[in-house]
Amino acid sequence: MSIGLTTVILFAVFGILLFLSCPISVSIVIASIVTAVSSLSWDQITFITMQKMNSGVESFSLLAIPLFILAGNIMNNGGIARRLVNFAKLFVGWIPGSLAQANIVGNMLFGALSGSSVAAASAMGGCIYPIQKDEGYDPAFATAVNIASAPTGLLIPPTSAFIVYSTVAGGVSISTLFMAGYIPGILMGVGSMVVAFIYAKKHKYPVSGRTPMKEAVKVTLEAIPSLLLIIIVIGGIVGGIFTATEGAGICVLYCLILSICYKSLTVKSFMKILVSSACTSGIILFLISASSAMSFVMAYSGIPAAISEGIMSISTNKYVILLLMNIILMVVGMFMDITPAILIFTPIFLPIAQSLGMTDIQFGVMLIFNMCLGNITPPVGSVLFVGCGISKISIEQVTRTLLPYFAVLFLLLMAVTYIPALSLGIPGLMGLI
Repeated sequence: MSIGLTTVILFAVFGILLFLSCPISVSIVIASIVTAVSSLSWDQITFITMQKMNSGVESFSLLAIPLFILAGNIMNNGGIARRLVNFAKLFVGWIPGSLAQANIVGNMLFGALSGSSVAAASAMGGCIYPIQKDEGYDPAFATAVNIASAPTGLLIPPTSAFIVYSTVAGGVSISTLFMAGYIPGILMGVGSMVVAFIYAKKHKYPVSGRTPMKEAVKVTLEAIPSLLLIIIVIGGIVGGIFTATEGAGICVLYCLILSICYKSLTVKSFMKILVSSACTSGIILFLISASSAMSFVMAYSGIPAAISEGIMSISTNKYVILLLMNIILMVVGMFMDITPAILIFTPIFLPIAQSLGMTDIQFGVMLIFNMCLGNITPPVGSVLFVGCGISKISIEQVTRTLLPYFAVLFLLLMAVTYIPALSLGIPGLMGLI
């Protein structure tokens, strides 16, 4: 069977199953098996599929994912979010729409602690949206601010997305990826702040004013224990004191102790957190397992090479090819969750990017940035659904308000794509590359 027909079968079966509301992980496995039938016997398919699914999650690094998920859920319920919001207000209280600005800074801080865009949107939105509503903020604007800035947690370390990418890309240094995500993540937050500032200035939203020194000191002291987590975990990983997985374990223990000290965690709520974390971890790890099987089928059939040749035949201009790759990845992000998207499309696009002179580190940051945009777009944007669920407004209402954020974030994505220093600058200064 030709590669073209194999490619059509794989993605057609996958797309049809998704359209029929079949779980994405099951869709991946079925599409892989159907495609493999054309070139392998049933016994071979059964053996190889099980082997690849098992080996796909047989990695010490992947243990960090359930641990970071657990840490994020503990933070979300342990009083840490409220302290970060209060701390964020110290820096943006003088800016028009200060509550919206505090939401953005809070998402950046919480993302740097939890590594989860969904956890950030839930925690920050739950804390600050009721206050914004009481002060007369437009619900669509308040929701859009929260949704647009929550994905900074996918770029600002620690983040599970980079761990997944590191595994697929062939053991790329996790600590280098973590450092590479800082500037793009901060740029994403600053870009959201600029849009929020313009909107708030136009609609004359109130300014909270500067916080009195005595209260500022109190708020800072309350936030320091939470902020120390960033130094401990990231400093330990980059400094080589412990691995990302060990750092995730330390993160869980630290958050647990902190929540107990804050008296905001009960045995009952902790059990719920464990169950929720286990369910989320199971979904993600099974997605990784299923995607490993699809990656084998694609590689065996020669699909990545065929797609690569097809894209390279369109143009010889590297800037055009990179733009085309970004467009494809953004469309993919609209219909596919971040984990399977990383697992399926990294083997396809990474060789193309490397042939154009892009390092695996810069490509990883570009890929995750694309997935950040997909995280806030319909029809499967998880952050979009969480944000709208908190404020109880429809996706249609908030999508129009999100458009300026999309425009700014797309420009920042282009900057990250075409300016290597934005992602390689910090790792280079630290001697990591």
